[in-house]
Order: sequence, then structure tokens, then C-alpha cells
Amino acid sequence: MERLERNGMSITWLNGGVTHMDGGAMFGVVPKPLWSKTYPHNEKNQIELRTDPFLIEKDGYRILVESGIGRGRLSEKQKRNFGVTEESEIEKDLEALYLSRKDIDFVLMTHMHFDHATGLVMKEDGKDVPVFDNAIIVTSEVEWNEMRQPNIRSRNTYWEQNWKAIESKVQTFQGEIEIIPGIRLIHTGGHSEGHSILQIEHEGETFLHLADIMPTVAHSNVLWVLAYDDYPITSIEQKGRWQNIAKEKEAYFLFYHDYKYRAVKWNKNGEIIDSLIRKEKKG
Repeated sequence: MERLERNGMSITWLNGGVTHMDGGAMFGVVPKPLWSKTYPHNEKNQIELRTDPFLIEKDGYRILVESGIGRGRLSEKQKRNFGVTEESEIEKDLEALYLSRKDIDFVLMTHMHFDHATGLVMKEDGKDVPVFDNAIIVTSEVEWNEMRQPNIRSRNTYWEQNWKAIESKVQTFQGEIEIIPGIRLIHTGGHSEGHSILQIEHEGETFLHLADIMPTVAHSNVLWVLAYDDYPITSIEQKGRWQNIAKEKEAYFLFYHDYKYRAVKWNKNGEIIDSLIRKEKKG
């Protein structure tokens, strides 16, 4: 497990599973000769997309960001269609940290698409129950409303099995919400109407998780947005805005989907000056 440590705070990446999605869809109108130079693909034109939540430990709180794809929640057909080669090992990773799923205080959901939200629910005695028994699940009000009442397009990714069992645990917000001092979810729209980003401020440092308006390091070009985005112009505007803020604050970007990078800091010339790289699983 990769970990960023600061005085009074740590961020640890857990294994939430992995998908392989169509590269053309993930880079929208960007031609393959361009995007393929920045991100590897397989013979099916799919790119590896991790679904790895990260655990923030700060001020006595344990805060999970995103939830992975879960274990045993996808059918064989879904696993094949979404290129799933690993399912979640979050519970095992928590045990390695001497924690359990009951120790999580908050789960912060930037949005509720299946590749972020399927890890929120599990089967117990044949019944769907919350994975994180004691956690408050936080997402934007707009996102939560669409999750429960998806439109003809979004119903392919907002699934009842991912919200019904957690309904009583969800706390929604409008605009932005401070979870604990220094940790905020901020509604941006773009990838979905209710999409949010995460901002962490800690002892003079800033960490940003732009979620799916910048899902990988290869998407750092402000114009490179997903064909999956419901509002691509909003994605471009919000990505540009937060990249400018990041330059001013010399912020780190945190990633949930990137196959290689966990965290990256760019300088004002767009050069990577610091990074945390995912260790390849052995065996």
C-alpha cells in the first residue's frame, strides 16, 4: 500500500479493484495517436483504470474517499464488459493497517457511478447491507437525487443495488461541505451533474482529488475530457479553474483511477516535480 505521511495526517491507497475501459471513450474526441502516447492500452483498445480508494487519517478521524468496485457485486457478464481483472481487497488492506470497515467514520463520494459506488454494499445472510457499518456517506444532493432517479443514459451507471441499502447513512450537501477542518467536498458538475471534488488543506499544503474531471495524469490537458462526461464544457472549465488554484498553492493531485500514479505535483511549467507511484502487485 502506498502512503503519503505528514505531521498529523496520512493518506493510504487501498486496493478497490481494477477495470479496463475503452480508451476512445476515456479520451473523448482526442485522437488515438495522441492519447496512446500518454497512457498504455491493450489489444482491445482498453486502458487500465484502477478503482482504488484512499484512506485519510487526520484528527482522530478515518475518512475513506470513494469505495471501489466491491467483491462479488458484479455478474460475470459485467466483469467481462468492464474488463475487471481484480475485485476489491479493501477489507484485507484495512486489516493490514490494524483497522476494520467498522472503523471508517466517513465515506466521501465524489459521485455515485458504479465504478465508485459498488463497494458501498455487500451481501450478508443473503441481504444487501452497508459495507461501512458506522460511516456517514457524503455526496452532493444533486448526485444523490440522480442516483435514485437516473435518466435514460445515466441508469446504466446508477444502480439501485448501490444505494438502497445505504439510504439511511447518506448525508447530502449543496455547494460545498467541510467534513472536518481542512477537508472539503466541493460540487463541480461536469462528469455528472452532481460530481464533486475533494480539497485537503493541512499545515500549509494543499491536496486535490479532481475525481473524474481529471481521472488520470494523462488527462491533465484541460481539453482532454471523457466521452462519458454529461457536461464536457463544465468539466473543462472546472478542471482549468482547479489547475490554476493548484499552481498557486503548489498542490498535489490525488488519483483514484490512474494505473501508475497515486499522487503528482506539477510545477508552473507543467513538469512533474514530485510523485507517488503505485507498486506493482507481485505474483
